[in-house]
Amino acid sequence: MSTDPETTEEARPGTLEATEPEAADALEPADGKQSAGEEGAEPSGAAASEGGTEAAAQRSEAEAELAAQRVERERIERRKADKKGPIESGAKLSGTAADLLAAVRAVETGERPAAEVFGEAAPAPRRQAAPEPARRPQPAPAAEPTAPAPAAVDAVRAVLSDGGAPESLASQVAAALGEGADAQLRSDPWLLLRVGGVRPEQADGFARALLGAECGPDDERRGRAVTGWLLEQAALAGHTALEMPALLAALAQRGVPDPDAAVQGTLAEGEALVFQDALEEPGAPARPRPAEDSGDGGYGEDGEDAEDAEEERPVRVLVGLERYALAEESLADGLARLVNSVPKQDGPAEARQRAATTAGGSAGELIAAVAGHGLVLHTGGHASLVDPARLLHEAPALGLRAWAAAHTAGGRDECAALLAGFDGPDAPADRAGCGTATVAGLLAGAEGPGRDTDGALDLDLLIVLDAPQLDVETAALLVESLPDGARLVLSGDPAVLWSAGPGRVFADLLLTRACPQIASRVPDPGPLGELVSGIGIGELNQVEAPGKEVVIVPVRDAGEAVHRTVQLVADSVPRAIGVPAEQTVVITPGHGGAAGTRALNAALKERLNPGPGRFGGFDPGDRIAYSPAPGRTLPGRVVQADADGLHLSCAGGPVVVAREQVERSVRHGWALTAHQAAGARWPAVVVVLPGDAAQTLSRPWVYTAFGRADRHLSVVHGVEQALSRAVAEVPAKPRSTRLPALLRAQLPPAG
Repeated sequence: MSTDPETTEEARPGTLEATEPEAADALEPADGKQSAGEEGAEPSGAAASEGGTEAAAQRSEAEAELAAQRVERERIERRKADKKGPIESGAKLSGTAADLLAAVRAVETGERPAAEVFGEAAPAPRRQAAPEPARRPQPAPAAEPTAPAPAAVDAVRAVLSDGGAPESLASQVAAALGEGADAQLRSDPWLLLRVGGVRPEQADGFARALLGAECGPDDERRGRAVTGWLLEQAALAGHTALEMPALLAALAQRGVPDPDAAVQGTLAEGEALVFQDALEEPGAPARPRPAEDSGDGGYGEDGEDAEDAEEERPVRVLVGLERYALAEESLADGLARLVNSVPKQDGPAEARQRAATTAGGSAGELIAAVAGHGLVLHTGGHASLVDPARLLHEAPALGLRAWAAAHTAGGRDECAALLAGFDGPDAPADRAGCGTATVAGLLAGAEGPGRDTDGALDLDLLIVLDAPQLDVETAALLVESLPDGARLVLSGDPAVLWSAGPGRVFADLLLTRACPQIASRVPDPGPLGELVSGIGIGELNQVEAPGKEVVIVPVRDAGEAVHRTVQLVADSVPRAIGVPAEQTVVITPGHGGAAGTRALNAALKERLNPGPGRFGGFDPGDRIAYSPAPGRTLPGRVVQADADGLHLSCAGGPVVVAREQVERSVRHGWALTAHQAAGARWPAVVVVLPGDAAQTLSRPWVYTAFGRADRHLSVVHGVEQALSRAVAEVPAKPRSTRLPALLRAQLPPAG
């Protein structure tokens, strides 16, 4: 199991790269998952100018979203405080955690069977789904935390200089470590690993420069830091937790002499959590419970230990970062609350039956399922968006205040257009309380129905589109924001790439089958729909394209791939298809390489909007990809640049990115990765497949990239048979998550 994103770049042992971007590049996944802004510390959002403009007077959507995330993390922190037997910071591992690790090692070495080890005592009680606490009104938006004080940054810069590290990391280190960052860093140089883009070998060189002879590979500070770094890399790869054997093996590969001690130290400091999850075998019958105490000490009439008759219970032990582990538990509790609650019934039963009958097909099935269940899953391709749009259209007649939230502004607008198309002479006259929004805007309060007096979203039904793009933290925020009695519909295409953030929420819910699942029967139309549908089932078919909907452009090498891509975007597609260059997007597997997003964007800028790039490499008119938070990408354009920062237009709204944030959160955007493009569509798409990308391709990647095209798809093809092999044989990379086990503990299968 991979614990960190793949990379072909290697840093010299014991040294730091000369500049921050080079260190950041080393962390980019080979499949291009990591979007702009993920290489460094978490961006704090667009910085508003001080000139009194309207954009400066309001908090940006990104800032509001991050504020909402902080409120959720504070709530999770309060839940953590209720745990039994907290481990004091700095103490050696003790109590249940130590016993659990010892038991795991005993099972792994074969000294004791799992049934004996984990059956000796009743398992620690799982956190019960306590009665939902009364929700408090949402606090008024607080001012964003200010940047670290200049004096603090200067102090950190001095420490970095002493250790030979790039001084450009100073502001990120000061923000990551907080008060007294310089003293913390000097006493524990491996804390540098908390800054995105820094690798263990670079932190080792920094530590040797500061500590001299005191520095060694067996330093417990190094063990804790590398453990945390590996868990962070695992999160970038999509895991919410790592299995203990995988983590120990990764630590050994990173030169940690005693991986067990490193994990124990990390747990003792409260920097990670350990979990024991029962493994459920698909289709296996329920295991018998231990025999009741018969008064003879647990022995049956044959004098045998009753517990010996019990089947051995397979378990796995996982270690995860606190924020993701607790978010996953919070999500499971919230989903259980929805499934177990009785949905609010406002409209007459006759109206619900009439709406389902009138809609017919899978849309009618969706309406009927929502009428009686708090959680419903809906699957299908792009054309299946018509089903949730029909549900949203019928909601007012059913007495429901309903909103649909999409991953992108384009998805929101497309749903709104479908909703408007249903209107006719018999359409409800009053649609108050219903509408469309983006997920980020809904959580930030910039879009949607607002909050009620208890702080919950003021609605009865929430339809989340592009549900596979939900990571565990965003999903937890959404579910915790729903009022009691509300309904939740998660709709999406299970064949696309999973979320850029950790988790695979939609896939895990489909796996557990804990709620109704409605499969859309609306096919994607035309040659593009036929091509993408075939890819979804592992077949790369040749399709008839009389209108040049699909064009294959073979190339020999990466240089030719870049040349032909620029030719297609700037000339061939506008002339032959009628789609202008500004409505065409290029998709490629990664940021680096001779035909990655950097090389392609440089060539496209030179052809389409040449300029000196006076502001961080950008000029007015440049297409950009702005990442206000890790895992989110907003396509847009550069409007202007001034002392306040880079002024952008994203999804029709103004955004100002402060100077210090530009390098980490803004990229040129003529060419994107498939993860950056997920959830959006363009009239024309050019997919670039250079020869060096053959090993990174998978069926979900090809499905997602090809599926972004609405009218025309050009494939710059340089991977020969690797494309068809990826479609037929390479599924999605597995992710370690706890959500299925957490849900099985609280919910029976829907059947």
